[in-house]
Amino acid sequence: MPSEKILAAKKQVVADLVAEFKEAKSFVFASTRGLTVAQDTELRNELRKNNVKFKVIKNTVLRLVFKELGIEGVEDAFVGPTTVAYSEDVVAPAKIVCKFAEQIDVMEVKSGVIDGKAASKDEVIALSKVPDVTTLYSQVVFGMLFPMTKLAMLVKAVAEKAQEEGGAPVAAPAAEEAAAEAPAEAEAPVEA
Repeated sequence: MPSEKILAAKKQVVADLVAEFKEAKSFVFASTRGLTVAQDTELRNELRKNNVKFKVIKNTVLRLVFKELGIEGVEDAFVGPTTVAYSEDVVAPAKIVCKFAEQIDVMEVKSGVIDGKAASKDEVIALSKVPDVTTLYSQVVFGMLFPMTKLAMLVKAVAEKAQEEGGAPVAAPAAEEAAAEAPAEAEAPVEA
């Protein structure tokens, strides 16, 4: 039986991890056994650059931490060596770990946690395919502008076709009214 000192140290480790993990929005559990030093260094540098923390933690400690956090259904991932990538950014851990898992045969995504709920390996991989925020914004803007752009192109095509057929250029009624009123306003005297 472990001494009181060892138990107290383990309880402190669990408490520290619980406090640290409360801030994270997502976790990715992976097996990284067999990575070379160069591969591990490259992975950790990429994670660090994106503010993702990455730790190898004993499975018994992980079980206790996630039990304390009240997250169930992740215990199956805690078999064999387990690394944990986590961040306040929901997508970053999944995106980076899955990218490296595709490139490195010995690395495998086990499962994860997304917004406080257990996620399967397939759900983590699907999350990794979500584009970054900048790309999402540009897709939304394009989606909003596309109908207006299409309408402008259609109006231009109709006007060009009318000119080719020898007809007068098509002008909007508001533009015709503005052109008719413009000379009258220019001739009116200005009062001081």
